[in-house]
Amino acid sequence: MSSPTLVWFRRDLRLSDHAALTAACATGGPVIPVFIHDDSVATLGAAPKWRLGLGVEKLDENLRKLGSRLLLRRGPAEMVLRELIQETGAKSVVWSRLYDPQATERDSAIKSALKAGGIDARSFGGHLMFEPWTTETKTGGFYKVYTPFWNNVKTRHVDAPLAKPKAIAAPTQWPDSEDILDWEMGGAMKRGAAIVRPHIRLGEDAAQDRLAVFVDQWVADYVTNRDLPWTDGTSNLSENLAIGEISPHQCWHAGQRALHEGKSGAEVFLKELVWREFAYHLMHHTPRILDSNWKEGWDAFPWNTEDTDEVIAWKQGRTGIPFVDAAMRELYVTGRMHNRGRMIVASYLTKHLMTDWRVGQKWFEECLTDWDPASNAMGWQWSAGSGPDATPYFRVFNPVTQLDKFDKNRDYVNRWIAEGRSAPHPDATSFFVAVPKSWNLNADTPYPQPIVTPEQGRKRALSAYETRGF
Repeated sequence: MSSPTLVWFRRDLRLSDHAALTAACATGGPVIPVFIHDDSVATLGAAPKWRLGLGVEKLDENLRKLGSRLLLRRGPAEMVLRELIQETGAKSVVWSRLYDPQATERDSAIKSALKAGGIDARSFGGHLMFEPWTTETKTGGFYKVYTPFWNNVKTRHVDAPLAKPKAIAAPTQWPDSEDILDWEMGGAMKRGAAIVRPHIRLGEDAAQDRLAVFVDQWVADYVTNRDLPWTDGTSNLSENLAIGEISPHQCWHAGQRALHEGKSGAEVFLKELVWREFAYHLMHHTPRILDSNWKEGWDAFPWNTEDTDEVIAWKQGRTGIPFVDAAMRELYVTGRMHNRGRMIVASYLTKHLMTDWRVGQKWFEECLTDWDPASNAMGWQWSAGSGPDATPYFRVFNPVTQLDKFDKNRDYVNRWIAEGRSAPHPDATSFFVAVPKSWNLNADTPYPQPIVTPEQGRKRALSAYETRGF
């Protein structure tokens, strides 16, 4: 039998449409799947680290159904891979590409080092449909505005998803594996884990079911329903896409089939998939988008960077603005937030509260089970005005009129805000169980008056723009 191949899993926790795994199986030799708990895992926020751990456990369960298993090791990735090569006699290591600066630097160094040692080290696509360096403007540059980017890629070929392997050849002897329970990946979630867990759709099969239901029942009316936070009108696949329990290729082809069947809303769904690609395109070409103002001139803007009383109220869903508070509480109970809510809470923090977008970005990085480095950064900068938004920076969402427009009957607000209600929704009361005890919050606490009204906030933001010469 030929030498083993190591398949290094990262944010590609699936067996179908997995080019690296397919290539490993095609060798005919043993395949050793491995997940490495390195610094990129250790530094994750509470919710994304916990969600990743759940996904890793589920992947191991799925691998065992095919006669394989997931090997777990902790330490610097290159060191771990070298140890496994020594232990197993592996001559090949394969993985799916990631695109954030830290990952690309790490992976490039590992690939070079392994090749220098005679190891066949190869990376494959799969986390994106279009590699960021393959999409160029007519002049050879990168795209800075979404619509031209969409027009460029919308007719490009997207590879058909690969089938799941029918079997995965196992080595004669498995190397030692660590126990994921020892990693305590959900430790920082504390009591919130029990509240968020029922809202998780875990694993590849659940992701495929979620996609099938969306395409069958919801995608036709996606144009309208995706903006209504009180209805289940979106795909909810961000959680699964973030750690690769489903591939964008699988979502794209499902959306294309729906479009050909006459479900017009599918085109907007496809645009949302490409919006994710655009975030990665920008992160690849301008990695500063992750931690610095993307547009020039914004470093001088007088944003607050501290955890003031106003910022703490925002984090706790206690601003006195129902749309903002409902969305922030949805985040704490489900680990996710409706996209309309994300725009509202981000606009309120960065404009009404004049707070640096990086404060919100960091909080989302701590709380989101669908956290994604590129999408999170671009979304915050888009809302703050410092990012790739064609709409003028001085657009300030009014969270009151937005609520009247998208939650006329207050179904969304009533689901998430318990104060002042004789029979609050169970999700509203769950919020008080999920939050830290140190917050000293309960459903009997009076609902607060607005810390900053829409009118006050808008006036303050526009004044700052004018003063700074924007």
